[in-house]
Amino acid sequence: MATSKTLTRSVPAQAKRGQHAGISLAVIATTQLMVVLDITIVNIALPHISTALHFTPTSLSWVLNAYTLTFGGLLLLGGRIGDILGRRPTLITGVLIFSGASLLGGLSTTSWMLLASRALQGIGGAIASPTAFALIATNFKEGPARNRAFGVYSAVAGAGGAIGLLMGGILTSWLSWRWVLFVNVPIGIALALLAPLYINDSERHPGRFDLPGALTSTLGMVSLVYGFIRAAEDGWSDVWTLASFAAAAVLLISFLVIESRTAQPITPLRMFRNRNRSGAYVLMLCLAAAMFGIFFFMTQFIQDILGFSPIQAGLGFLPMSLSIIVAAQLSARLQTRFGAKPFMILGTVLINGGAYWITQLDVHSSYAGGVLGPTMIFGFGMGCIFVPVMLTAVSGVAPHETGSATGLLNTTQQVGGSLGLAILVTVFATAQRNEAKALFPHRDPNQVFVHGMTSAFQVSLVFTGIALLMALFVMKPPQRLGLMAQPAPPPAPPTSSDPPHAEAA
Repeated sequence: MATSKTLTRSVPAQAKRGQHAGISLAVIATTQLMVVLDITIVNIALPHISTALHFTPTSLSWVLNAYTLTFGGLLLLGGRIGDILGRRPTLITGVLIFSGASLLGGLSTTSWMLLASRALQGIGGAIASPTAFALIATNFKEGPARNRAFGVYSAVAGAGGAIGLLMGGILTSWLSWRWVLFVNVPIGIALALLAPLYINDSERHPGRFDLPGALTSTLGMVSLVYGFIRAAEDGWSDVWTLASFAAAAVLLISFLVIESRTAQPITPLRMFRNRNRSGAYVLMLCLAAAMFGIFFFMTQFIQDILGFSPIQAGLGFLPMSLSIIVAAQLSARLQTRFGAKPFMILGTVLINGGAYWITQLDVHSSYAGGVLGPTMIFGFGMGCIFVPVMLTAVSGVAPHETGSATGLLNTTQQVGGSLGLAILVTVFATAQRNEAKALFPHRDPNQVFVHGMTSAFQVSLVFTGIALLMALFVMKPPQRLGLMAQPAPPPAPPTSSDPPHAEAA
């Protein structure tokens, strides 16, 4: 059963300097930017991290997975902590944990030290991010002010990936890979100092911490991902590989049992009873699995095979990021006219087309001829998907469960990305070994890498294909969701037990 910790209601703490809407929003939006940005800012630095700390091609994926697994696995718990203990102190705590972990990561001298700090970063992000979103309702009154705040928040969350890629390139080129982590430290300290001055706290609500659910789900996914990575390096018959899969099965089954019997579960299983909502979760999980793999391998391909510098690689991904932003804006504006299903179908068709095109890369491919076109198509497809999937996830949900519904969507995105990357890395390693044997003794390292990468991309078509089937046959029209009248959160991690339109404190 979940650990119980019930608190009495208290008067929300007011900011010491009263209402300063601009500064309040800047603190909230910057917190979200820092957390979202850290998912991509490290991507550009991966080749340099690999060289400095002696990662193998397969173990390098843990630099991303250590963050996304703890971040995605603990998001809903982070939102619950904010509801029970107060969102402002929870935000400050999460930011300080995130910043401290970033400092440790930048100082890392071994691969294990970096991975531990990345996991700690994920914990801090899971605590800070959902409370940042919920604090908009606490600090901005319902109406135009709150709508504008949601708009700024959504824009920052949507642009975070692009900003992270560009900043990662600049910091790695001009300073070193360590600064993609160090950069969070002064930002985090500033946020922690400004929050008590300019952000109003929320009312605290009695509730329970579902620690068993959070721990079994997170550890279960870690075990599952580790099993795939271990198989990539040591084979499917390895004792630790088999033990990891067995542990994952036990932990994940235990998680389902716990959630079905807990009064206040971290993952309300009733959310999956709705056909459209379940389809949206599966669709996002599969697309994230493909997208994380593309980012992981393409950042290495662009730098190691095409010879781009880190800053050139960051700029090289900007067209894809801009495609996502443009498509997301278009789908948001046309949502009420055409409904969600057409955009889901269009998006998944484009994603499959872009993913297939990427499988055609070889050692002679250029950026303009082999990378730019498919990544832009893939990005435009992803942009078409984000808003309709998010709106579908919250459609028909009771106001007090909106946070759980959107939090689950973001959790499936992070977990899907981690699991998908682990599977694709396993395919990559196996194909790479086979190609190296086939070319022996005249091995071309570039050809070996590209063969493994394109083999992984071919498997990613299974993920994108499942997403297309979800859009075609599972999602039910019409989805003309009138929620666009209220600015809805992007696929980012909000969690709150409060109704979305609670009056500002």
